[in-house]
Amino acid sequence: MFPILSVMTYIPLLGMIIILALPRNNPNLVRWVAVGVTAIPLALGVYLYLSFDRSTASMQFVEQFDWIKPFNIQYYMGIDGLSIPMVLLTVLLTFLCVIASWGIETGVKGYYAMFLFLETGMMGVFCALDFFLFFVFWEIMLLPMYFLIGIWGGKEKVYAAIKFFLYTLFGSVLMLLVMVGMYYYSEPHTFNLLQLAQGHMFLGKTVVLFGHQLPVDKLFWIGLFIGFAIKVPVWPFHTWLPWAHVEAPTAVSVILAGVLLKMGTYGILRMNYPILPEATLWAAEFMMVLGIINILYGAFCAMAQKDLKKLVAYSSVSHMGYVMVGMASFTTAGVNGAVLQMFNHGTSTAMLFLLVGVIYDRAHHRWIVKPDGSKGFGGIAAVVPVYTGIMAIALFASLGLPGLSGFISEALVFLGAFSNPRFQTYVVIGSLGILLGAAYLLWMFMRVFLGPLNEEYKDLKDMNFREVFTLMPLCALVIILGVYPMPVLNLMGSTIEKLLTLFS
Repeated sequence: MFPILSVMTYIPLLGMIIILALPRNNPNLVRWVAVGVTAIPLALGVYLYLSFDRSTASMQFVEQFDWIKPFNIQYYMGIDGLSIPMVLLTVLLTFLCVIASWGIETGVKGYYAMFLFLETGMMGVFCALDFFLFFVFWEIMLLPMYFLIGIWGGKEKVYAAIKFFLYTLFGSVLMLLVMVGMYYYSEPHTFNLLQLAQGHMFLGKTVVLFGHQLPVDKLFWIGLFIGFAIKVPVWPFHTWLPWAHVEAPTAVSVILAGVLLKMGTYGILRMNYPILPEATLWAAEFMMVLGIINILYGAFCAMAQKDLKKLVAYSSVSHMGYVMVGMASFTTAGVNGAVLQMFNHGTSTAMLFLLVGVIYDRAHHRWIVKPDGSKGFGGIAAVVPVYTGIMAIALFASLGLPGLSGFISEALVFLGAFSNPRFQTYVVIGSLGILLGAAYLLWMFMRVFLGPLNEEYKDLKDMNFREVFTLMPLCALVIILGVYPMPVLNLMGSTIEKLLTLFS
């Protein structure tokens, strides 16, 4: 059988090697090679989508062979309904981001090489079914991200890159400890995620730490959860995110919000849920509370921002809270809503970051209100109508307007959570987040686009063809999935049903 997942994962790595071999004095050639290389996984992603069997919950397109045999480490790749939406999001956003990065002038070769390396790491995380392999890809992803922020970022790029690196590394250390522990406590010793998820392997086992006897499954759950929560990011592990977003180049912000944050929630659903179901139920209320805090805290922080990019960054913290709430509900509607929200947030927030990048390229600032209290923009809808229209679609999708993608996923999340009597109070409190979301997004829209035109910006140029081209596929997805979400919901239905049987 054709190893389609491996090809999708390693073609970008091959592209990186080709780009590093190209002459430095021809940046356009580098750009076109990067576009060509990222188009291959995108085309294969379309094939995956069309040939994916939606009726089964088992792994598909599986590739499996022994890798490091003495330790039972396998090269094991495969996708199910949980991973395919994330794989499709990854290949689409990477392709669009390569085109959106056309304006990068310094170190073009290094930039695109790192970007392709990042795609290999992201693809691997979503396809790996062996914990050791998963961990390798998780770490691979960290390095290019560090360089992309630290070399091509803004004024405070070094601080932002180091903060991102240290936070994520702390999570990785915990994950490494859990991985070693799971291998040691599993019988027979294995890193295979599907074998680890069979038969409640760690229930009732204990370990003595610092003179106390502790249950292994709960320790593993906490270690994994913190490792993944840093990526989501769940409050209070979120402080790296606004810095990383504000300092990162536009395309890197898009990947960060669109794909990297989803790895945290994906990891929880792929590992904590099936491998440690009892511990997950034990922590359900804790997850729900953190989700509600994320929704409200992110929204209040977004309301206080004067920088467009920081506002969108904090809105991501808020929106990932909905994913946590849906996951903690343990209902079909809630978990489906959570995974759909992961996908929908990836498209709408990618649009917002791309749009902030467009205005920054022209005005060289992102202030809604300048630090001295004067107007940042104002009334620019009159001079950039196309830009304003696309921004309106992205904003309304983000705040959950019916008819656009954000509404369906948030509605399913609340529907699922409310149907669990334990969580009804939390849902009522969390629904405030929708009001706050509308408040900060509409406030921003009014300040920037409506009202009398700020004369400073009367010569602003509207979007060019390349910029419109990068936004059109996302715009189409936001509208289509808002009206008819089944193309994504169909993919994951069987897998989520099977996952939830562990908790019934």
